[in-house]
Amino acid sequence: MKPGVKIGAIVVGVLLLILIAIPFLVDANTFRPKLESEMSEALGRPVKIGNISLSLLSGGVSADDISIADDPAFGAAPFVKAKSLKVGVEMIPLIFSKKLNVTEITLEQPQISLVKSADGETWNFSSLGGKNAATPKPAEPTSPSGSNPSVSVAKLKISDGQLTLSHAGSTQKPRVYDKVSIEVSNLSLTSAFPFTLSAGLPSGGTVKLEGRAGPFVAGNATLTPFDAKATVEKLDLADSAVIDPAMGIAGLADLNGTVSSDGHEAKAAGTLKITKFQAVAKGSPAGRPVEVTYSFIHDLAKRSGTVAQCDIAMGKAVAHLTGTYDAHEAVTVVNLKLYGPNMPVDELQAMLPAVGVELPPKATLKGGDIDVNLVTAGPVDKQVTTGMVRLQNTQLANFNLGSKLSAISALSGKSSGSNDTSIQNFSSDVRVSPDGTQANNINLTIPALGVVTGAGKVSPARQLAFKMNASVQGTEVPFAIQGTASDPKFVPDVKGIAVGLLKQQLTGKGLGSGQQGAVSGVMGMFNKKKPH
Repeated sequence: MKPGVKIGAIVVGVLLLILIAIPFLVDANTFRPKLESEMSEALGRPVKIGNISLSLLSGGVSADDISIADDPAFGAAPFVKAKSLKVGVEMIPLIFSKKLNVTEITLEQPQISLVKSADGETWNFSSLGGKNAATPKPAEPTSPSGSNPSVSVAKLKISDGQLTLSHAGSTQKPRVYDKVSIEVSNLSLTSAFPFTLSAGLPSGGTVKLEGRAGPFVAGNATLTPFDAKATVEKLDLADSAVIDPAMGIAGLADLNGTVSSDGHEAKAAGTLKITKFQAVAKGSPAGRPVEVTYSFIHDLAKRSGTVAQCDIAMGKAVAHLTGTYDAHEAVTVVNLKLYGPNMPVDELQAMLPAVGVELPPKATLKGGDIDVNLVTAGPVDKQVTTGMVRLQNTQLANFNLGSKLSAISALSGKSSGSNDTSIQNFSSDVRVSPDGTQANNINLTIPALGVVTGAGKVSPARQLAFKMNASVQGTEVPFAIQGTASDPKFVPDVKGIAVGLLKQQLTGKGLGSGQQGAVSGVMGMFNKKKPH
């Protein structure tokens, strides 16, 4: 073997021996006290790190049993707990100068607990970076060289984590987000840094955020500025922690939008496509997707905001929702206005179940337009909606109201042979509350019957209690509607009919022979005798 080759082989061998020997000569645990001290100081929370080992081949340090304490106000359980931590370091400064320059930190399979206070004012992560009096100041460690290593970070990763979201004092079960991954580049507490976040949702969907955050606000992390693009798939609105469950809103949403905060105001805008949409607690899923274009501004300090835009579309039917909300109490308080002009009934047919409207079996609305002008105010668990609903030139298919009141139709002299009910006009003032739905000033024009007026209520159990009056050819025929919306019962007001007939006789406006027969039919239809 040539001398040069021999020398080269000896050098390589020596280097290999050094690489093998250094991890035994350099005890990485020497740096643990300093790491714990500086991380505890930076986070304002006690940080514990288990055994640390050095690997020259991978260019890093690994540690096990990592924990970050929670804010004492939220309990003694760890805020973050992980079995392992991998740290990429610059090896030359570490070996020769005992200087720890961290290039990358990867926290593997951590369990992160986010808790909102019972009063809703703070989160357990809000105090991160603050000077927590409960955080003991670790004793100053000493390194073998007598100098303290310094720490700097270029990249932070959280891989395959699990995040639990809960509300202190609440009876709701915690929401668990799995497959949580976070990546931060050029991490700094004093300047902005890019980040990406992705996670699996409790409903089986996914969420992804990509943007910039910082500088970090020590002591109140919720005020840290950020700007991100959000993409969400299959978000369960009823279990999202975004919408107050008391509102009764449900459905699976796909979202594309932006969200940002300057530390004082948070702004969000974008679009939602919602399947199986349900607008009220006692409704049922809509028969087709709903598309929402939204924009709102949220005051972080006051925990209230403004809905600048919320356009709710089903096909060509579009309703506009605007207003304010206040979430600083346990239950959100809203003041919202819904305005939907000239919305095609055919487009909205599939929406009726979602808003709790129930029609008789097999009955559907066809054609015409509907106008709504409603105001919703109060706590969302006791909110009251008032306003006006108007329906024009439509048809209640597969339900012949004229046949239900055939003798009244006879008074008008018009046939009720069609299997459908033509509605020329319907309008009513409505009030929807936890006590039920009240409809006042009902004005219904049905060509086969005439003009029907009245008022009534639908109970929370969907029982009907309406007092109505049909005005046909100068004859007033009062009646009641009972039963349920799916099975309405028409009951005569015998006393009211008798009084009406008596008034006509006393005023000299007696009934013609045809009308007398029709009135007799009315009484017969209700299985009552004609009054004398």
